[in-house]
Amino acid sequence: MNDIKTIAEKDRAAVLHPFTQLKDFATGKAGDPTIVKGGKGIRIEDAQGRSYIDGFAGLYCVNIGYGRTEVAEAIARQAYKLAYYHTYAAHTTDELANLSDRLVRMAPGKASKVFYGLSGSDANETQAKLVWYYNNLRGQPKKKKIISRERGYHGCSVVSGSMTGMSFYHDHMDLPFAGILHTGAPHHYWGAEPGETEEAFSRRRAAELEKMILREGPETIGAFIAEPVLGTGGITPPPDGYWREIQAVLRRYDVLLIADEVICGFGRTGAEFGSTLYGMEPDLVTVAKGLTSGYMPLSAAIVGERVYSVMEDAADRVGAFSHGYTYSGHPIAAAAANAVLDIVEKEHLKDRAKIVGAHFLRRLNERFAQLEIVGEVRGVGLLGAVEFVADRQTKRRFDPQLKVGARISKAARDRGLIARAMPHGDILGFAPPLVVSEHEIDEIVELAYRATRQVMDELTKESAI
Repeated sequence: MNDIKTIAEKDRAAVLHPFTQLKDFATGKAGDPTIVKGGKGIRIEDAQGRSYIDGFAGLYCVNIGYGRTEVAEAIARQAYKLAYYHTYAAHTTDELANLSDRLVRMAPGKASKVFYGLSGSDANETQAKLVWYYNNLRGQPKKKKIISRERGYHGCSVVSGSMTGMSFYHDHMDLPFAGILHTGAPHHYWGAEPGETEEAFSRRRAAELEKMILREGPETIGAFIAEPVLGTGGITPPPDGYWREIQAVLRRYDVLLIADEVICGFGRTGAEFGSTLYGMEPDLVTVAKGLTSGYMPLSAAIVGERVYSVMEDAADRVGAFSHGYTYSGHPIAAAAANAVLDIVEKEHLKDRAKIVGAHFLRRLNERFAQLEIVGEVRGVGLLGAVEFVADRQTKRRFDPQLKVGARISKAARDRGLIARAMPHGDILGFAPPLVVSEHEIDEIVELAYRATRQVMDELTKESAI
């Protein structure tokens, strides 16, 4: 058995970690890697025996909590029976057929078929190809551009990374890819004009989208992709009327709606899907994360009737659907997904997220709303965020060099709470497992509050020097 030091040395020497400052990690300046040893419920434990409340459910994904033996047993049963077979040329397994039927019945919009991958990024790559394929098949070869939003997050691969609307995901990577456009973020706090209501702001964002479509030419715009609630871009619920106004524009110009439900799906917002909560009627739906609660890699591109009917009608003319991955519809991952969704249904985690989420937002407001460095407290279901500003009256941001959000996140971690410093501003984000209790919510909020007060004291001392 390797000791902690040996594992850390091997990791530093051989692992290329995502979103890690490579030189600081390689030289040890950033400290040793956190070796995660185990987890139970909403907590994880590292190799040194330290316990942390995981206030971010891994990366928004461990909805059912850690250590669920029901899922481990389902994975083992499938592995013993059949560890792998492909889904090319109409091969399938019982777990996959049952999962697909389940997803078609529960998905928002008029779902027809499900295509599988391993991550939200590859699912959104598939969605882009489906948009292009669909428009080619129906004789609209120019209708290919995809509009995303500033601060939207859709993955890190070539096309999905291009659809992601944050420049630091593009820098030095030759992104964004041609044919991807970005319109304004649906964040009233930062984007509204003085005195502008949420409804008026939503109308203006829709008008800006329409102007972009008309400027580019409606015959060139294939799809609009969006998260029901902005996730990595700041955990930002849409303003009142936003989806009503946006969808009216999309319908007017025959533009497909891709709902990226990777974060919002399977109860996270207190509804089955974010689309359900906000009255969205998507043509294509992307899911991952909560689909298996992270217990196995699995993603899905759910294809609506509008798109699939065109694909099927053209099959005699164009031949086979020429897209797929070696691990599409992997039987072990499908078994894990079915076991996870059984738990979500039996334990009513969607309803739990709604009830406990209301308590969470109330406690965040009670503890944070009056702090002088807090600009906005926001959230929906079990998604929450606190955004920090240097001056709440003028909304003046902190100097980025102060790294206020990152410092608060670290102070929380030092107290045993994992809460994420969001990458777009000084924001502390939360997305705890859906099994979290109200008592545990109180503990999360209190630890975050104490961390914030610590950093506020540090900032006061620094300004006095």
